[in-house]
Amino acid sequence: MKFDDLDKSLRIYETINDQYALPGVYLVARIDGRCFTRLTKEVHEFDAPYDVIFRDMMIETTKHLMVCGFNIVYGYTQSDEISLLFHIEDATFDRKIRKLNSILAAEASAKFSLLLGDVATFDCRICQLPTKTIVRDYFRWRNEDANRNALNSHCYWMLRKQGVNAEKATEALSGKSVADKNELLFQKGINFNELPNWQKRGIGVYWQEYDKEGYNPIKKEIVFVKRTQLYAELDLPMKDRYSKYVEQIVTNMFKAD
Repeated sequence: MKFDDLDKSLRIYETINDQYALPGVYLVARIDGRCFTRLTKEVHEFDAPYDVIFRDMMIETTKHLMVCGFNIVYGYTQSDEISLLFHIEDATFDRKIRKLNSILAAEASAKFSLLLGDVATFDCRICQLPTKTIVRDYFRWRNEDANRNALNSHCYWMLRKQGVNAEKATEALSGKSVADKNELLFQKGINFNELPNWQKRGIGVYWQEYDKEGYNPIKKEIVFVKRTQLYAELDLPMKDRYSKYVEQIVTNMFKAD
């Protein structure tokens, strides 16, 4: 059989289940670390519940994903997860879901592994969101999840550091209300409201415009040109204020056009 005939007859097995995101649909990629609890608490022993070095690795991984070939207008990271909002007109790989998932998971895994000096892996799923409102709600969901995780993590690791084993620490927190958990921390001298906001709200990464100084050799004068760079916001708002924050990012996406 000729190669062209062989290629035509077999390639269909690779592509028969390919799916494409429709034009005009908002895309958000959700990237999650695989087995990161063991990787960061047992193998490498980062500080618990939160570690600044790990945080910075996640920020750098997020930034890398925003410059690796896709038009990403906003990145959000908390714990070992990253969410990326594509520009509405991004058509990289014709919006083929399989390609977006595999490449973003691979890029995240490669970048974080280089930063860590060890093998780390991420998975990726593409969310197709039909409206601006759902985009806003998606990021608010992750923002509020960060707050819930922060409260639970601080309570859990406080107990662990007091000598309580993993099973009993989990059991001690089961069924406790938010108020109960706050009080538990407060009794040990920890005011949850005063903890760093990046722990409670996650971190946003977005494109920021700045003036770069240059020199015009013809006119022999200093000139300034507009450039963009990625900026990590460690002091995100919460609840309705965060919803408005995301809405503004989506609105600016269209202004840029």
